Amino acid sequence: MTDVDTPAVAAARAAGLEVTTTRHGRVANIAEAAAARGVEPRDLIKTLVVRRGEDDYVLVLVPGDRTFSWPKLRAVLGTNRLSMPDAAEAQRVTGYERGTITPFGTLTPLPVIADAFIAGRTISLGAGAHGAGMSLAADDVVAHFGATLADISDRDGPAAGR
Repeated sequence: MTDVDTPAVAAARAAGLEVTTTRHGRVANIAEAAAARGVEPRDLIKTLVVRRGEDDYVLVLVPGDRTFSWPKLRAVLGTNRLSMPDAAEAQRVTGYERGTITPFGTLTPLPVIADAFIAGRTISLGAGAHGAGMSLAADDVVAHFGATLADISDRDGPAAGR
């Protein structure tokens, strides 16, 4: 594995977290990204920017094999209104292009809501650049950000009962 040198990786290491990095080519979907990083899709974590209000954002961490649930997140945050910013706004808020967003090294620290399914596992997050990932203990990520750990997702696929 080739070491990845990005502000996100530097921020995770500066926090004292044990990080393993992977560099791979661009990928088209979660399955390709997971295969390129040598992990299961459930361990590849999507980082999403969600807007609670004007200039009020949270980062949401969801396993790659699950779909983020608006009703569950609204219940956790105690609000009726949430939305996803467009790509330009997400980059303005985090400093990262869509597809590279990670909770580490954002322009402004943002609250983190992590899906309960990540607890106790080694996960792979974006490393802040296309084709780059970093693996670390989910529990360390939750502790570092003081993240709220909650059931905020539904299972992907036909078994999800959609």
